[in-house]
Amino acid sequence: MSEENQTQENQTVKHMASVKAAWDKAPEGPKKAEALKHYQAAEKAHEAENDEEAHNELKQASRALV
Repeated sequence: MSEENQTQENQTVKHMASVKAAWDKAPEGPKKAEALKHYQAAEKAHEAENDEEAHNELKQASRALV
């Protein structure tokens, strides 16, 4: 893995941890359920090594929690 890919990988992992922490603290309800859908999509994108899509889904998950 190149240094650039490793950096992007680290950023994705950090972003996922940040969104997961916010999700854990959020009260139950439709916003949390919507955020979970996006978080799970981000996990799938990350596993497929599609970090751009993962970040997009994480942004949507964050917005859903607001």
